[in-house]
Amino acid sequence: MTQLNKPIPPLPKLIFASRWLQLPLYIGLIVAQAVYVYHFWVELVHLIEAAFGNEAALDKLVTSIGYVTSAKLDGLNETIIMLVVLALIDVVMISNLLIMVIVGGYETFVSRLRLEGHPDQPEWLNHVNAGVLKVKLATAIIGISSIHLLKTFINAANYTDKVLLWQTVIHAVFLLSALAIALTERLIHHPGDDDH
Repeated sequence: MTQLNKPIPPLPKLIFASRWLQLPLYIGLIVAQAVYVYHFWVELVHLIEAAFGNEAALDKLVTSIGYVTSAKLDGLNETIIMLVVLALIDVVMISNLLIMVIVGGYETFVSRLRLEGHPDQPEWLNHVNAGVLKVKLATAIIGISSIHLLKTFINAANYTDKVLLWQTVIHAVFLLSALAIALTERLIHHPGDDDH
């Protein structure tokens, strides 16, 4: 009997099978993705309706982006459009983050997806591992944090100095964390390892 056909003892078999307990978590993230898609389309419809003069849609947009002004709003202005578009980009970036976690996490920790040769296989999936996934997630989080920070500074009049300061500090911490993760991965990974 070869090493490959050797039966796995019951305890290691149970431990290895426990990876399937993560499956409901990934299905839950797929449901969260569907919620984000719905939210995106609701906001986009409100933006289109507001562009055509619908005041109720404009009020919903203003409320959702947290825009406050003392002047009466007669319709969309550049700031509102920019804040809504940034919110939509934010949803897309979070959605991309979810896809990375769902696809990369499932492939790395649960089971192979067997997408080799599929025309839509993500190029990054060929070399995904826990380290690469961490770096990609950290980069995505920085992108999301950047969008939030930009939204805050565009709408800065409606935030206290304390909020502005802490959002900037948190963003800087994300940047430093991502750099530390990337540096750690680079130090751990030895180019010669791929040859073996």
